[in-house]
Amino acid sequence: MSPGPSVTPTRTPTPTHCPYCSLQCGVSVVAGDRPATLEPLPDFPTNRGGLCSKGWNATSLLDHPSRLLSPLVRSVPGDRGSELRPATWDEALDRVASTIISLQEESGRDAVGCFGGGGLTNEKAYAFGKFARVALRSAMIDYNGRFCMSSAATACNKALGIDRGLPFPLADLAQARAILLVGSNPAATMPPAMQFFDEGRAAGATHIVVDPRRTATAKGASLHLAPSPGTDLALANGLLHLAIREDLVDETYIANRTTGFGAVRASVSAYWPDRVERITGVPVAALEQTVRALAAAPSAMVLTARGAEQHSSGTDTAQAFLNLALALGLPGKPYSGYGTITGQGNGQGGREHGQKADQLPGYRKLTDPADRAHVAAVWGIDPEELPQPGLSAFEMLDRLGTPGGVRGLLVLASNVVVSAPDVNRVRERLAALDLLVVSDIFLSETAELADVVFPTAQWAEEEGTMTNLEGRVIRRRQALRPPVGVHDDLYLMHGLAQRLGRGRYFSTDPREVFDELRRASAGGIADYSGISYERIEAEQGVFWPCPQAAPDEPPHPGTPRLFGDSFPTADGRARFFRVEYRAPEESPDARFPYVLTTGRLMAQYQSGTQTRRHLATAQSAVQPEVQLHPDLARSLKIEVADIVQLRTRRGAANFRASINTDIRPDVVFVPFHWGGASAANALTNPALDPHSRMPAFKVCAVAVARVGSPDDEHLLSTSPRQTLTRRGDDPPDPANKLVNRRLQPHRRKDIPMISQNRFLQGIYPFEGAGLDKPSPVSAELTHVVPEGIVAQALYFRGGNSSGELVVVVLMRDGVPMRYFPIGAKESVHVPLRVVEDIDGGSAVELQLAAPVGLSGTVVVDLGLVEH
Repeated sequence: MSPGPSVTPTRTPTPTHCPYCSLQCGVSVVAGDRPATLEPLPDFPTNRGGLCSKGWNATSLLDHPSRLLSPLVRSVPGDRGSELRPATWDEALDRVASTIISLQEESGRDAVGCFGGGGLTNEKAYAFGKFARVALRSAMIDYNGRFCMSSAATACNKALGIDRGLPFPLADLAQARAILLVGSNPAATMPPAMQFFDEGRAAGATHIVVDPRRTATAKGASLHLAPSPGTDLALANGLLHLAIREDLVDETYIANRTTGFGAVRASVSAYWPDRVERITGVPVAALEQTVRALAAAPSAMVLTARGAEQHSSGTDTAQAFLNLALALGLPGKPYSGYGTITGQGNGQGGREHGQKADQLPGYRKLTDPADRAHVAAVWGIDPEELPQPGLSAFEMLDRLGTPGGVRGLLVLASNVVVSAPDVNRVRERLAALDLLVVSDIFLSETAELADVVFPTAQWAEEEGTMTNLEGRVIRRRQALRPPVGVHDDLYLMHGLAQRLGRGRYFSTDPREVFDELRRASAGGIADYSGISYERIEAEQGVFWPCPQAAPDEPPHPGTPRLFGDSFPTADGRARFFRVEYRAPEESPDARFPYVLTTGRLMAQYQSGTQTRRHLATAQSAVQPEVQLHPDLARSLKIEVADIVQLRTRRGAANFRASINTDIRPDVVFVPFHWGGASAANALTNPALDPHSRMPAFKVCAVAVARVGSPDDEHLLSTSPRQTLTRRGDDPPDPANKLVNRRLQPHRRKDIPMISQNRFLQGIYPFEGAGLDKPSPVSAELTHVVPEGIVAQALYFRGGNSSGELVVVVLMRDGVPMRYFPIGAKESVHVPLRVVEDIDGGSAVELQLAAPVGLSGTVVVDLGLVEH
């Protein structure tokens, strides 16, 4: 078996692209004799000569002393306690293939699965999806992009008929007169992109940033909204409520280009500004300023990113911002629209061509007979051989080694022991596997657990294509050969496929693979059939969709901007969908009284497998820190650089304290680039979005404690004891019931007061059973006060659409506490000046009493505080 094509080292600069984020900045690499050097390309459209510190230092990893240079296998097969030793490729491939065959003979095809990455080239991502379904004939494949773009992708497919991160070139940002940026900090995560934001602001554009932290991006904005994490959906619905109330929506656009607005109009009527302020913490004046700026601008954009999307309601949140953009008439309008900012280098292309559990190349669906037939014909197999969709990323990881779960896992370009949520659970499941195979550049935390590790070529050593955040397909060019003994992942997949009797379906030549990808994607949503290596080089990339033109027609120009005339839906219209706010899966309580959120730093990238090894001080000096507000730090007696332990129901992690006012007092922030003692994802919640299967990375309840002084560095190198406390299994703490009663009489300032607002609210239809017969309205209007907490009802607001008097009854454990009469077609607002304590364990419910047979709609809003 021969490796794919390579180049002769030369001192002639080779134009290619930075290996990190989705900007895919253009760079020029000079190899000659190693080491290589690089310079940014001054004319590439996304960076225009700019690079961040990660990009400037990218070549330093090509010859890093810790780089893997040969396959590694366990000295004692099957014993992961034995050492990893160097092996030949043939020995390692033989060992993997023989174990795969045994596992599939014992437990079926789905006993072996694949986990990919958003950093793979299009060719490798395509080949990996094909490898799972053709070589392994397994349904079990997904990738780390499930943890990145899946919620926005799901919402965009539903609403717009297509999932492309930005439906316009990045440079259009500079022309937009207003931008609402939600949950993104490009000043830290993709600094070269800030030139477009800066250019827009210099021309008078209004930029509004939504983030619980005052990030570097927020500091440069016209307005910063700092909502409580997990409340962005309520914020979006509240902005749409205001747009409708102030007659700012584009009724002509809605009528001509969309469908479904009526239901959304009705649903957001419940998101009146003061209610949204109470949920989010964003002042009404800021909400009004935001929606007026978007509506008044001649061009405007709504952009979301992981801060809004990495939630168990992330799809609905993205949909809420899509609803806002559609109501304002933005998608398809020049220098306007909705977009989502892709994170990983090939996060866009990686999900287009078959790494997702339910997708085939070109965004085709595994469940569609026509799609199956098309791809099977390109692959030369019977459509019946193709498996049905498998499990999403975390669901697959969560079932590793269990009955019916995957027993052997191949991991390419992903470090799940750092990047997956609830990593203590993931590490436990990886240990239960019969076979773990990892391909990587370095011995990552996941590779350290593997049975077999394969070295792989780096970015400057391989050929292929990538697709950046704009949907621009670009060339990755080989500037130098990989070290002796190192091959790329196409070589690995071909070698395994040969040993599984399926080698004829696979090539090691990237150009051959890309040409096959073009045929497989032809006619699909993400159609690459009209894109060639030559066109990419001549045009600085080609935007998909770009179908193959007929022989007598000029080439299709590609599609830099979408939605100008119609949407790629069955009727050409975009779709509104009604979405309702619900509280995060986990809210603060007595044991875990604060909100934890996670994110990225400028110096690091993803799981840090590469960037934590950079030799440059700008990279290596950056350490894992927890960001705390001074008020919170003071209440917990934490000083700058102290060692702080964060603990959630899933585990614990230690960080140095960073204290500043750029974060809400009730929120703590940590970066997710580290494993070991500072593994942020030992803390995060794996609760999944029901639509996208995105985990709830961005919000969970956390306890914070000082555990050491700045000199106690050993606490950052030794993982803290991991204790698991699932919700509902919290050990009883009799003192918790009395904490509030102890605090209030003495006003002690050394113990923080922990409070949390709760609301029973919404709009509900009813039918009366009699004014003397209160009855439940909805299960949503019941709340059980947590144990150890005291609740108090502060106010009630209500409205009645019917023509007769109705009465809303506040019940406590089935016994009426208060009656709120609401007249015919009237509303009430009742501040509760006599406040009663409602102890933990009590059930609070709103019921309705109305004349027999009377029907109508009731609006209710009961405000509670728990402490």
